[in-house]
Amino acid sequence: MEPHQITENFAVSAQITPADIPAIVAAGFRTIMCNRPDGEDPGQPEEAAVAEAARAAGLEMCCVPFTSATMTEADVAAFREALDKSPKPMLAYCRTGTRCTMMWSLINYDTLGAEGILSATSAAGYDMSGLVARLRAQQ
Repeated sequence: MEPHQITENFAVSAQITPADIPAIVAAGFRTIMCNRPDGEDPGQPEEAAVAEAARAAGLEMCCVPFTSATMTEADVAAFREALDKSPKPMLAYCRTGTRCTMMWSLINYDTLGAEGILSATSAAGYDMSGLVARLRAQQ
C-alpha cells in the first residue's frame, strides 16, 4: 500500500488488504473509503474483511463502490457525503487509485477549477487531463 496525497486530508491508494491496516494507522489516517465493488477481480480482498480490520484498529470505514463505466449521480452524492462527514485524513482505495482520484476531481472541480484539479492530481501521480477537458467542454 502506497498512499498518494491529493490534499492534506485526502489520499488515494491501490487495493489495500487487512494486513495494510497497521501502516494506515501509523500514517495517521482516520477513515478508509472503499470505492471498489467486491468481486471486481479474482482474489481481491472483500470490503467486509478490510472494514473489520479497520474498525478493530479504531478507524472509520465507509464504502462507495462504483466502476467508471457504471458511475451514477447517486455515487457522486454518496462519495461527497462520505468525504464531507468522515473524520480526516481519509484514504480512499480502488484498483489503482485512479477511480478515487477521478471522483474527487469531479466533486471538487467547481471549487478548485481545472488548474487546481490538475495540479493536485498530477502531483500525486494521476493524469486527470482527459476528465478536466470533458468538464471544461460542459461549461
